[in-house]
Amino acid sequence: MALDRAKPASFLDLAFDSEDMIRRLRPWIETESPTFDAEAVARMVDVVAYDAAAAGASLEVIPGRMGCGPSLRARFPHADQGKPGILVSGHLDTVHPVGTLAQNPWRREQGRIFGPGIQDMKGGNFVALEAMRQIMRAGMHTRLPVTFLLTPDEEIGTPATRDLIEQEALMNKYVIVPEPAHRDNGCVIGRYAIARFNLETRGVPSHAGWALKDGRSAIALMARKLLEVEAMTTEDCTFSVGVIHAGQWVNCVSSTCFAEALSMAKTDADLEAGVAKMLGLSTSVNDVEFVVTRGVTRPVWKPGQPQDMALFDVAKGIAGRIGFELTHEPSGGGSDGNFTGALGIPTIDSTGVRGAGLHTLNEHILEDSLVERAQFHAGLFLELA
Repeated sequence: MALDRAKPASFLDLAFDSEDMIRRLRPWIETESPTFDAEAVARMVDVVAYDAAAAGASLEVIPGRMGCGPSLRARFPHADQGKPGILVSGHLDTVHPVGTLAQNPWRREQGRIFGPGIQDMKGGNFVALEAMRQIMRAGMHTRLPVTFLLTPDEEIGTPATRDLIEQEALMNKYVIVPEPAHRDNGCVIGRYAIARFNLETRGVPSHAGWALKDGRSAIALMARKLLEVEAMTTEDCTFSVGVIHAGQWVNCVSSTCFAEALSMAKTDADLEAGVAKMLGLSTSVNDVEFVVTRGVTRPVWKPGQPQDMALFDVAKGIAGRIGFELTHEPSGGGSDGNFTGALGIPTIDSTGVRGAGLHTLNEHILEDSLVERAQFHAGLFLELA
């Protein structure tokens, strides 16, 4: 005999339970999933796939490529299945190597919950999925079909799944990206371009003790060039070096050195000028080559586009009914929202949980943002049309 349950009147009446959410979030955080460990990301996909299936979604695991793990597509049942709807675009990879839990274990302290990847962006993905779980359990119906696409490579610029994300976005009407909320509760409308560059110096090896003069150090030239790269930074186009690898033996003059640089550019013109400057640094000095090649690039998602602002206005109204003021701003941090926003598809980014310390050993979220942000996503899912 079926139970006679009254449907909630609105998303504000859904039965979100903070303690239950915290309990079910924990396996997501304790399943470490660094981008460069495809097997670890696959284990994370398994964890999320179970929860998505239990929430009522039909699943498709998409094989990984380019050395990355798989992606997960979860579609919730809808009378208009196949028509343009709402895409939740998130990533399951983190910057934290397996073993980081030993340094930043799951724990609750004074209203904060800690753990690697909890803010960027497992917490946001979780609350968005929890919103659909509660909508389904309550027997409510979204106006549009809802699809989740969760990918494995955002932290390295999305080289393996960009076309997958873009194609899925093109089949939908709106895109929601539950990256971490800004400190003032704000979301992101517009992101600057992010370009990556591979740097290499090629020198001449020798014994560093008895034949030092015969060598040409790749490390020495790279060190000088890195200062030159970072000195090109301006307010509108920044340059930073975050990775460097060279040498195996201190008694050898290193013949190779590799580094990676990142550039943020506010406009397309800034981006192209920055790319030209970087590529123009390639040179040869005293028999040592310095070679710059362009890596993956996130396009500019121009702030303030009418379609994005119309979506923001709906979101702001929903936030106000929950009890917080939603602000917006463009961001210099890249996300997969760069791709969907640049395509002209209405996109709202950074709708996820509040917290601090992302990409550090102090990464945490605020407990009270779990229910707040789950309600927020439920409102978007139920009211967007």
